[in-house]
Amino acid sequence: MDFRRAGPDTCAPLIVATAMPDRRTPDSDRLQQRLVAGLAALPLDLPAAAIERLLDYVDLLTRWNATYNLSAVRDPLDMVTRHLLDSLAIVPHVTGATLADLGSGAGLPGIPLAIAAPQRAVSVVDSNGKKTRFLRAAVRELKLDNVRVVESRVEAVEGTFDCITARAFASLAEMLAWGGKLLAPGGVWLALKGRFPQDELAAVAPPFAVDAVLPLHVPGLDAERHVVVIKRVRDNAPHPQGPAETA
Repeated sequence: MDFRRAGPDTCAPLIVATAMPDRRTPDSDRLQQRLVAGLAALPLDLPAAAIERLLDYVDLLTRWNATYNLSAVRDPLDMVTRHLLDSLAIVPHVTGATLADLGSGAGLPGIPLAIAAPQRAVSVVDSNGKKTRFLRAAVRELKLDNVRVVESRVEAVEGTFDCITARAFASLAEMLAWGGKLLAPGGVWLALKGRFPQDELAAVAPPFAVDAVLPLHVPGLDAERHVVVIKRVRDNAPHPQGPAETA
């Protein structure tokens, strides 16, 4: 099967970003301009309040990052591109009423996705206490009523979710071995990768199968990005008990 030619089975609005009111500093203006231009290029339409909240998230992450080293990205302008737009590029592929972001770290892509779709219940999962403290602060300060912070290893998380996201915290086989039980019947697993992960695809085993590997075009990012779309092929099959070996 040629995964490169496969397309998503979901629809998303193709539109132009809503303009924001002027922010208060030249630096804030530059962040806003980059975000609004990037949203228009995706294209993705978000209300002014969501754009403001995304920029507030970058501001909060920048302040915490100075002390807690949550992200290797230090420049707020780069955060807009490499964190916000990179996360929001998968919006057309996100489905369902519930989402779990595994190995969320500083909340990526979970927090931007939660801001973009406040009607969806989002669980951001990480085992690192420093990172979950930041996530709780973000939920509180940004008033993200649809976000739940789970401080746990992936294999200890309970429940099932319509959509699962994971931003390359492990190989595909390892992700599914640790968290495959969390994917609800009919659900979609979205694994964010850089280069086309050819060597990892063969290790995805039943009850899961790769449905598509799609290129992501992140405005302003000169690097390869892909999302691997994984679904269950048999809902009643047991999920793997440990990381599968790659071929």
